[in-house]
Amino acid sequence: MKRIYYDDAMRAIAVEAGATVGETFRTLFDSWGVVVPLGEFPEIGMGGHVVGGAFGFLCRQLGLAADHLYAVEVVTVDREGHAASVVATREATDPNRDLWWAHTGGGGGNFGIVTRHWFRSVDATGDDPAKLLPRAPDSITTFQAEWNWSEIDQSAFLRLLRNHGSWCERNSSADSPGASLFSLLEIHRRQFGKIFIRGLSTAGAGAEGQIDEHLAALRKGIGAPSGRRVEQMSWLDFALNPMPELFTMPPGGVSVKVKDALLRKRFTDRQIGVAFDHLTRTDHDVMGGVLGLATYGGRVNSVARGATASVHRGAILDTACNTGWIEPQDAAKNLAWVRAFFGELFGDTGGVPVPGDAYEGSLINHPDTDYADLSLNRSGVPWYALYYNENYPLLQEIKARWDPRDVFRHALSIRLPQARPLTRPGPA
Repeated sequence: MKRIYYDDAMRAIAVEAGATVGETFRTLFDSWGVVVPLGEFPEIGMGGHVVGGAFGFLCRQLGLAADHLYAVEVVTVDREGHAASVVATREATDPNRDLWWAHTGGGGGNFGIVTRHWFRSVDATGDDPAKLLPRAPDSITTFQAEWNWSEIDQSAFLRLLRNHGSWCERNSSADSPGASLFSLLEIHRRQFGKIFIRGLSTAGAGAEGQIDEHLAALRKGIGAPSGRRVEQMSWLDFALNPMPELFTMPPGGVSVKVKDALLRKRFTDRQIGVAFDHLTRTDHDVMGGVLGLATYGGRVNSVARGATASVHRGAILDTACNTGWIEPQDAAKNLAWVRAFFGELFGDTGGVPVPGDAYEGSLINHPDTDYADLSLNRSGVPWYALYYNENYPLLQEIKARWDPRDVFRHALSIRLPQARPLTRPGPA
């Protein structure tokens, strides 16, 4: 189930669920010169990726992948236990429209088995597949630079994260020129030795100037980063092997714990102090610990909160406290470190990023069962509100219609509601 083709009847590009992100990028580019703003790692499978919203390197410029989803094919199980294949579209007249809506951010493993997606942008017209999705960038310009931890004291660290967060606050509106730049500030533990800034620009001839302005904003008041590398390449070459230093795995793989949060504002000075403490402390020997800060917002935030199931439409940053280990005996110390770090980082809201003025919750494509643990989530806000906020009751109703036997369930699956009438989502 890996076919990718233009469907004349649907007037949309079909992608079967077995295709990977990289295979989808390649076929969309080679066949029609278009792109869907999918995720960052080309080996991810499409089946479970898009239904969680899916953001990637182009999200600030083009929105979420789910924002371009026209239809979905799902195998569901009815109250009698019979399986059936259902096609649901975003058309206002489609009686199955609620099932499409649920798959624009409701997460995988909740309603059925996704077997196929169809993509067509909301504003697309006609039947030319080369005009139904955004044009792929003519080229992209990548960049990387680094600071040595030996040159970063607590004061410089504070300035660096203030600078980075302030840039995001100024450059994350949908009409911002900065929306064509994506960057990842990758802050490893001090024992690793380096702090990296990596990213890309699709600003064409203006890309190097945009990158220079971004780096200048980050280094204001601290030393300039070293090892600056800027390279222009085709979109497809980048998409199929993005940031190899970031995604390369050791032989045999690695175990990881990712604790994700969406920020509406930059970290406070208190939070930056927490980050400095956990990234420099010596009582935890955790080589794989890292804090990542990825730029977000842009076109993502131009879509109404209820138009799709992806409710997080006000964030400017996606941040994650990560750790990784190879040997099983290292699991406990790594988990202790990352949980303590994240819990203190969001200590003012009970150890989790409660949606409000400062935070938008978390992405269901980065699931964290710690949110359902009351010893780690002390906010009084249930896990599902962090992922779905006000969209959760409607997702429950859709769950009741399409999976009344709760066949599709997992630790963070949408729960069946008490019986009540179904309220269908309106047109986008």
